[in-house]
Amino acid sequence: MTHTYNSEAEIHEVVQGFESCITGKDNFSHQDHLAVAVWYLREDEEQAVNLMRASLHRFLDHYDCRANYHETLTRFWILLVQGALAGATPNLTLLDATNAVVSQLNNSRIAFEYYSKEVVESTVAKERWVEPDLKPL
Repeated sequence: MTHTYNSEAEIHEVVQGFESCITGKDNFSHQDHLAVAVWYLREDEEQAVNLMRASLHRFLDHYDCRANYHETLTRFWILLVQGALAGATPNLTLLDATNAVVSQLNNSRIAFEYYSKEVVESTVAKERWVEPDLKPL
């Protein structure tokens, strides 16, 4: 079920909870990942991947699960969100842009349209960017 964000303040709370590690690791949903990606892309498109990587490292370190970090999937989702934002109506508010991206990219399994299971599970893809092997972005 897709959650619709009700305000920019709610999105800000998601970002703050994630960045400060107040949000529990099991409470940080795929939709919340998307909301943070929209936030980072609207704040600093050039640095969005670096911001997401740093925040994920901090979050995963806090919960002692840094081994769960996946560089390829991190970049993949930033690129997908960036593409969704580029295709959206210009000048959307943060709230409307976030809800549009969540609606469009709500399926966390989308990555497997682009990547085989073997690539996703590979050590190389976890450690550095790997181009999709099933279809291009």
